[in-house]
Amino acid sequence: MSEHEELVRRQIELIGEDPTREGLARTPERVARSMAWLTRGYAVTLQDAVGEGVFADPHDNMIMVRDIELYSLCEHHLLPFFGKAHIAYIPAGRILGLSKLPRIVEMYARRLQVQERLTSQIAAAVQEAVAPLGVGVVLEASHLCMMMRGVEKQNSQTITSALLGSFRNDAKTRDEFLRLAHAGMPAR
Repeated sequence: MSEHEELVRRQIELIGEDPTREGLARTPERVARSMAWLTRGYAVTLQDAVGEGVFADPHDNMIMVRDIELYSLCEHHLLPFFGKAHIAYIPAGRILGLSKLPRIVEMYARRLQVQERLTSQIAAAVQEAVAPLGVGVVLEASHLCMMMRGVEKQNSQTITSALLGSFRNDAKTRDEFLRLAHAGMPAR
């Protein structure tokens, strides 16, 4: 039994359960494998995520990928949070293959996280990858740590944004991005 499996086994004992009972006997092994999968982003670098997906291109209008699904673990409670990322950037001679934006999201989401940092990391990674004129990221997520424990609010969503370059400094660019990012969100 691995060290991680031993820790899970002990945790099961500490909550008053029998880790040898039929339904729990293999739980330590399953939890250890699950945690390795859910936190696999630690083993991925920006170069791994982007690979050869950067291309020289004169395109100079906003590029946006919306509704990128994300799943992460809250670093405070180790409970999941999940939602969508909306990412846009204005190229300055280089563009990313469209699949690279979801790969960047996945790289950072598959770590122990807080949504605020996740949002900033995604924006910084796009900035590093292609040095665009600006980057905008909006994340909307539901947190099981708020839904299952604590305040137990089932319908709350957390929305965070990170704006770099022209998305921060140019009101028209910022407004266009935020309008597009929030276009699919339900009215509250």
